[in-house]
Amino acid sequence: MKVTFLGTNGWYDTPTGNTVSVLIQSEDYDIILDGGNGIAKADRYITQEKPAFLFLSHMHIDHIAGLHTLCKFRFKQELKIFTQKGTRQQLETFVNEPYTVPFAILPFKNEVRELSAGTHHVPFTVTCLPLVHPAPCFGYRLELDGKVITYCTDTGACENAVMLARDADLLITECGLKPGETSPDWPHMNPDDAIGIAKKSGAKRLALTHFGSGVYQTIKERRDLVPLFAKEWPGLIAATDDLTIMI
Repeated sequence: MKVTFLGTNGWYDTPTGNTVSVLIQSEDYDIILDGGNGIAKADRYITQEKPAFLFLSHMHIDHIAGLHTLCKFRFKQELKIFTQKGTRQQLETFVNEPYTVPFAILPFKNEVRELSAGTHHVPFTVTCLPLVHPAPCFGYRLELDGKVITYCTDTGACENAVMLARDADLLITECGLKPGETSPDWPHMNPDDAIGIAKKSGAKRLALTHFGSGVYQTIKERRDLVPLFAKEWPGLIAATDDLTIMI
């Protein structure tokens, strides 16, 4: 199974990358996590022959801005889009005229479904739980091909993130803050927080993404985290756009 980081920035695009989106290529499915501007690069990596799935964490613009590019895709099978219960109307307002092409006339079959907190079979198993953020935000746990991938972005450290990441083969978390920084009024995590969740959950690997655009202004600042936390978490991944890893 391949995991490709299409966009790794939080808030806005900079020379360090596009806003957040992650592609998972499993044996039978293509799965995209969040629709920041990075999503526009998905067709560089996929054939569009497989059933496709898009999971949205929440409605902040850096997680949905790239959805205006959906009209460039030509999925041969259906694209299923999952969002939190109560947010479908917001999503359909955004992916609509006069802003972009509405879901109803995209050049491929698609379906928008709301998910409540809990475990669902879609047809693989996905568990979604609320995270700690000013806007309602879901973290996701995906189980397929005998692997577990957990995705928790736009959150402070919380027990739901630990639950979602339990024994995960790969935990992908946000890293909006520098080491030692806190943001109690706008919860996000620093590397220490992310490593704490990985340790508590027993996750096997940890990848940091959703780097604050105004906080991590160079790729070097991200990469410097790897040796800095080498003792606390050997093999830490500081994601950059177009990085692909095998699970």
